[in-house]
Amino acid sequence: MAQGLAITCEDAAAAAKGTPARGRPKTMADEAVRAMIVAHARDAFLEVGYAGTTMDLVAARCRISKRTLYRLFPGKTDLFTAVVILHRQSMLDLPRPDDEDLPVAEALEAIFRIDIDEAADRERIAFIRLVITESTRFPEIELLILRDGAEASRRLLAEWLMRQVERGLIALADPSKAAQMLMDMVFGVFSRRRHHGEWGSRKERRAYLRMCIDIFVNGVARR
Repeated sequence: MAQGLAITCEDAAAAAKGTPARGRPKTMADEAVRAMIVAHARDAFLEVGYAGTTMDLVAARCRISKRTLYRLFPGKTDLFTAVVILHRQSMLDLPRPDDEDLPVAEALEAIFRIDIDEAADRERIAFIRLVITESTRFPEIELLILRDGAEASRRLLAEWLMRQVERGLIALADPSKAAQMLMDMVFGVFSRRRHHGEWGSRKERRAYLRMCIDIFVNGVARR
């Protein structure tokens, strides 16, 4: 896994020694190393859970020193927080470009990434289910999941909805509550297996998501 990264483990090892890899400035190398660490940590959390993922394991997977790992991420909760933020970006494509001019329904489809590719879709669903399980077992991560995941997502979506109100595209009295309502409708789909069985297909799930968005958009349309 850990694909699409801008740096290899060998690059990271060079960065850990203070030598910029392939001509990159050290500040850029640190950013790249952080991205690589977070990607490998995400894979580890998915494979062995929160308890099974140790800082030693992540350092070994990245082929970097523990000193480098702890310099960038002082503890496992810091690392998990970074993974939660990465996951949040896979769930909500926000903020949007200032000059975007899509119909509200199409913009929401893009925001919720309902046409994401199959591999990325499987990964984000797996992380949602990991969070549901691990947050009940480890109280120390429940708060950060709420703060850096759900609450941050709701705030970003509420800000976007408020801009649509200001543009005269929708009518809302409380964008924050509307954002929570919309997130409940859409994100509830991803944990459906726990209670109602798997979806018949990704196509069926996308159709359901579009229906959720259409119901919301029709409800907030200006009359």
